[in-house]
Amino acid sequence: MPKDVNLTQQLKRLFGFDKFKGDQEAIIRNLLAGKDTFVLMPTGGGKSLCYQLPSLLMEGTAIVISPLIALMKNQVDVINGMSEEEGVAHYLNSSLNKAAIDQVKADITAGKTKLLYVAPESLNKDDNVEFLQTVKISFYAIDEAHCISEWGHDFRPEYRNIRPTIQRIGNAPVIALTATATDKVRTDIKKNLGIVDAKEFNSSFNRPNLYYEVRPKTNDINKQIIRFIKQNPGKSGIVYCLSRKKVEELAADLCANDIRAAAYHAGLESTKRSETQDDFLMEKIDVIVATIAFGMGIDKPDVRFVIHYDIPKSLEGYYQETGRAGRDGGEGKCITFYSYKDLQKLEKFMEGKPVAEQDIGRQLLQETAAYAESSMCRRKMLLHYFGEEYNKENCGNCDNCLHPKTKMEGKDELLIVLKAVEAVKENFRAEYIIDFVKGRGTDDLVSHKHNLLEEFGSGEDVNPKLWNPVIRQALLAGYLKKDVENYGLLKITAAGKRFIKNPTSFMIVEDTEFKDEYEEESTEGGGALDPELYSMLKDLRKRMSRKLNVPPYVIFQDISLEQMATMYPITLQELQNIQGVGAGKAKRYGQEFCDLIRQHCEENEIERPEDMRVRTVAKKSILKVKIIQSIDRKIDLEEIAKAQGLDFDELLTEIEAIVYSGTKLNIDYYIDEVMDEDHVDDIYDYFSESQTDDLDTAMDELGEYSTEEEVRLVRVKFFSEMAN
Repeated sequence: MPKDVNLTQQLKRLFGFDKFKGDQEAIIRNLLAGKDTFVLMPTGGGKSLCYQLPSLLMEGTAIVISPLIALMKNQVDVINGMSEEEGVAHYLNSSLNKAAIDQVKADITAGKTKLLYVAPESLNKDDNVEFLQTVKISFYAIDEAHCISEWGHDFRPEYRNIRPTIQRIGNAPVIALTATATDKVRTDIKKNLGIVDAKEFNSSFNRPNLYYEVRPKTNDINKQIIRFIKQNPGKSGIVYCLSRKKVEELAADLCANDIRAAAYHAGLESTKRSETQDDFLMEKIDVIVATIAFGMGIDKPDVRFVIHYDIPKSLEGYYQETGRAGRDGGEGKCITFYSYKDLQKLEKFMEGKPVAEQDIGRQLLQETAAYAESSMCRRKMLLHYFGEEYNKENCGNCDNCLHPKTKMEGKDELLIVLKAVEAVKENFRAEYIIDFVKGRGTDDLVSHKHNLLEEFGSGEDVNPKLWNPVIRQALLAGYLKKDVENYGLLKITAAGKRFIKNPTSFMIVEDTEFKDEYEEESTEGGGALDPELYSMLKDLRKRMSRKLNVPPYVIFQDISLEQMATMYPITLQELQNIQGVGAGKAKRYGQEFCDLIRQHCEENEIERPEDMRVRTVAKKSILKVKIIQSIDRKIDLEEIAKAQGLDFDELLTEIEAIVYSGTKLNIDYYIDEVMDEDHVDDIYDYFSESQTDDLDTAMDELGEYSTEEEVRLVRVKFFSEMAN
């Protein structure tokens, strides 16, 4: 292909675009000149065109190595749709049968195919290598190249074999493309692909149209999401969840609320996944609820919101997933729900992995936590993570910039941190420095004898919550940096050294405090409790308890009444959206409560919150059904726990949830085996006379001669017999 080719003309002829975006033309010229190329371009920047256009212009077939079958199908359809001839683009992967593979190979041999998409596993197969040795290869494109790096958010070991396989097939120029890569990941990619001298094209990571917000994750998260989607009717969006179970539950809740939604995860049949993806692209559905298996390479420009139900494992993952919003430059809202418990859950998933991998995983999680908890501009933090400076103080399009916290002077604290980093010879990570300045003599510190240094404990009088924001903001301000090769070690920059000699003002903001989510006290709905109604509901409960001769909490617990006085349910169906109210309990006790609430709303002209129209799908959890069936068959509770992979405490919690919602369970057969009859009667009598079922209160009364387990077992028996 001549170097002076008019690329703009070819772009118009082949793709219908009038002009290139950003560095596209320079990247394509570099590849046409036969040079190795490294492309770092955010989602929506037009990465695919950088290899699609040159493949159509160059002699031979370009090999595009891509990690996802969905991505290949999507792009092959696009290229073949533009071409008058059949077979210009093909893919080779495990989804094809032998006849389809033979057709692909025939088209390549005949010179029809300019673009061949392969998964790394398919590329490495001996018979494919032998076939490709007979083909003229124009170049190799490695898409989603961050998969090569253990420091990337989507590491795939088979990507490590790409370079040796290329050498077996035959050398040709290599173009590596990724939407997310820190310095460490970039170095890793180039080293592993053997393109250390490749020309780099790094586009700006700033997506000014994207709005970033982090919200605390609370018990009413499903309702918040439903309410948000209802406020954005007809707009396309993606909701990411970490588990397949959560994906399916949330998708069902959205559909129950007349939102056109579907679930997408790797456990679904491939035909179902393709159909769901096509429905989303064709706008037959508005919202996809997905695990991270969805979205790589999906070219839908008008996704208007991306919601993270769970915090992602890394900022690379977060950036790439949020980057699927507003690719046309229009509105893109990125809402993330965060709780510290989610991080602990993700850390637990790492157990059993190699130590080095766990270490990397934890550091990536710490970066994500820092982003979520910080009160700094989110855009500034994200761009800094990817090695890009953002000089504005306020981006005007993230929650922290729209609602800024008051700044405070942090000059002295920064000085303490810098001197501490200096004292330990710039050889440790942030958490070690924090322990050092707080004067915490951890085993690690003592083994390095750093507890003997003069600077040890120099910040023990400072509010301990300030150290994380001081270090983070020092990194953003350029006084500290993290060592790329030894990820996480804090180093002092030239600016930091100048600061030590001549300290100047350093304004900081405290982190946002996130309470642990799913607290029992949190009332679903987020409205304000109606104290008058709450008092009336308690009176009704008291009257009913006298009439039925049961303690008031047996009818409805306080948390249920609080939610009724917030949500104003007026039908038995709505009542079942209230925590602790199952169908049985609603039917048995609910009508008088609904009548009272309706009358109160009418008399006081109360407009009930929209929330009550949020319907949840009854979760007939397989686990709960199995527990109920096992207890009906009088199987030993310890055996049930073992069979379901639970410890005994977790099984008791599940059983409590079942009986509290109104289902009768008879566990007498087990209690009779493990407890004395008089002992059971004593605990039972306590609950009959008590005004509360609170466990701590019960243990204060009964703890001298009863274990917590015994009290909980009898409480289940009592509840089941008296309430259900």
